[in-house]
Amino acid sequence: MKPLIAIIGRPNVGKSTLFNRVVGRRAAIVEDVAGVTRDRHYADAEWTGRSFALVDTGGFEPEAEDEVRAGITRQARLAVEAADAILLVVDAMDGITPGDTEVVRLLRRSGARVLVVANKVDSLSREHETSLLADIHGLGLPTFPVSAEHGRGVGDLLDAALENLDAPSFADLPEEEEACRVAIVGRPNVGKSTLVNCLLGEERMLATELPGTTRDSVDAHLRYQGDTFILTDTAGIRRKKSVARSVERYSVLRAIRTIDSADIVVLMLDAEEPGVSQDERLAHLVLDRGRALILAVNKWDKIAKEGDAGEKLRQTVRERLPEAAHAPVLLVSALEGRRVFSILEKASKLKEVWSRRLPTPEVNDWLAETVSRTPPPIHKGRPVRLLYAAQIGSCPPHLSVTTSNPSGITHTYRRYLEKRMREDFGLAGVPIRFTFKARRRSR
Repeated sequence: MKPLIAIIGRPNVGKSTLFNRVVGRRAAIVEDVAGVTRDRHYADAEWTGRSFALVDTGGFEPEAEDEVRAGITRQARLAVEAADAILLVVDAMDGITPGDTEVVRLLRRSGARVLVVANKVDSLSREHETSLLADIHGLGLPTFPVSAEHGRGVGDLLDAALENLDAPSFADLPEEEEACRVAIVGRPNVGKSTLVNCLLGEERMLATELPGTTRDSVDAHLRYQGDTFILTDTAGIRRKKSVARSVERYSVLRAIRTIDSADIVVLMLDAEEPGVSQDERLAHLVLDRGRALILAVNKWDKIAKEGDAGEKLRQTVRERLPEAAHAPVLLVSALEGRRVFSILEKASKLKEVWSRRLPTPEVNDWLAETVSRTPPPIHKGRPVRLLYAAQIGSCPPHLSVTTSNPSGITHTYRRYLEKRMREDFGLAGVPIRFTFKARRRSR
């Protein structure tokens, strides 16, 4: 278990910039706009051979009244309660504001060790301008002038933050344990964050009725029935022409990158509006990137359930998302917690399928039988023969097929082979790749 250090502060003082500097990559969105960071954002970090966990939080505003800002502050409070040490970031150029004073008052009650980070001290000459730092030192807490943007002073800060941190509080995953990475994607306001909160049993993600609440991609660790999962909640992905502000564009790119790093992608649909055009685009995006796919139809509690309503809804989803018709369709209610753990059960099984290695003899027996049922179409007056096949990759399954004429394999016949292989080898929900190559001519 690793100690947890939380980064706290009012909006737009450079918390996410410091977070990115410490973890060594752009793990959190940084914009010169208050309120970009909303959820708690965890990452592992290392300094002078010591490992620890770091959490970035949204702007801490104790007096916030509107729903989103109050929710951000509530998330920050949760991070404070779990932390072993707290880095309170203030803007050295602004000095101490009433908001900073209120945050300090609340942090003193936490019992955790608090270090003040006087950010935006970009040079030694600026640090020597004592008037800028006098109020900050007056807080009576250890104070460290830094420039998160340029890295100045960050090393001394980390030395102090890690000093005497022996009591672990963050249940980090063992490095040797292989986890199933599950990305939760979907249109805005379909219940992605509510689903993650339900699975975790805590309000880890900020969830409201307002669309677009989640802007970043956030990881959460979970164990269920002996398996380990890393759940990633992502920003709701809109059509490109609807993404106007740069922070939303970056959120969409982050969500796409999250898909690329996942094993399983759960595409959440709205039971009252399932399989719309944007759902179809997202399903194509997931399969095109080679990820295994689960279709989770949320808000099932709002649909009348007489007779075979569930099967009719599943059929509707398959008809509207023909490219993903093979993917498992699960009906859930994240708000009520109904059937949500079936997602993890299915994800665990699907990962085994996605990473499966198929024996070459079985593949060639299958190929011979499949071709005998439906041979490839004649190409330029000549038959096209499929000679043998072997799996050359997994995650997803990738097969190389030697043929007498690769250019004679039509798109329709390729789809036929994918469908037959998916059905015969139990690969529902998994994309399949085929590479067709010509037979070598003997000299």
